[in-house]
Amino acid sequence: MLILLPPSEGKADAGTGRRLDLTRLSLPELTPARQEVLAALITLSGGDEAAALAALGLSAGQRGELARNARLDRAATAPAGQVYTGVLYEALDLASLPAPAQRAARRTVLISSGLWGAVRLTDRIPPYRCPIGAKLPGVGALSAYWRHALAPAMAAAAGDGPVLDLRSGAYAATWAPRGEAAGRTVTVRVLHERETPAGPARSVVSHFNKATKGRLVRDLLLAGARPRTATGLVTALRDLKYTVEEQPTAAGRPRQLDVVVTEL
Repeated sequence: MLILLPPSEGKADAGTGRRLDLTRLSLPELTPARQEVLAALITLSGGDEAAALAALGLSAGQRGELARNARLDRAATAPAGQVYTGVLYEALDLASLPAPAQRAARRTVLISSGLWGAVRLTDRIPPYRCPIGAKLPGVGALSAYWRHALAPAMAAAAGDGPVLDLRSGAYAATWAPRGEAAGRTVTVRVLHERETPAGPARSVVSHFNKATKGRLVRDLLLAGARPRTATGLVTALRDLKYTVEEQPTAAGRPRQLDVVVTEL
């Protein structure tokens, strides 16, 4: 099983270990692309401040992010599982998992990134700011750039097992499995069901869907789930007492699940 997660805007303040070494990251076939994007980000962040803030979607009060980006090639690093600190990763709470679940997480989880393409939880990276919606000099729109660069690496990482794709829309667009691989891929939408005077009502969860996805991954890891098919993955979620409803999808497209929660 391969579990695909989005990154988080929230990140650790600083790395704690050795300097960045792109050649030591997982998916080494992405090294040339990572080098190109990193160099473009450093150039942008060390150049015209107003242009860099606009390109990265930052406010004037966040100019410190530019200074940090400009030093990324010599910055201290930490495991990606510690660098990302947002709602999803707080709910996943990797550090508190027992050793077998941590080993499973290291084996199965890939995190999408506008800067690195995709990394594993143990890959050592520095904190950075580079959203997938950014356009970098010489690279262009990152979503389009990674759509080309990621395809072979992600297909190889997925292998012939099921894929649980929990990425948000912009990151999901960087790699969309097709054909047979799509049939092995499951995407998740979180719906909040609540009682109203007119009866039960459901709404799509925005911010808190990240917490639900973090808990979902945590529960799968704690259960030692190792489904071999997409159907087995759906069954594993239901065995964990999640309310799961599958929506109709066109042939050649990933299977779409609604996970219905009553508490956020």
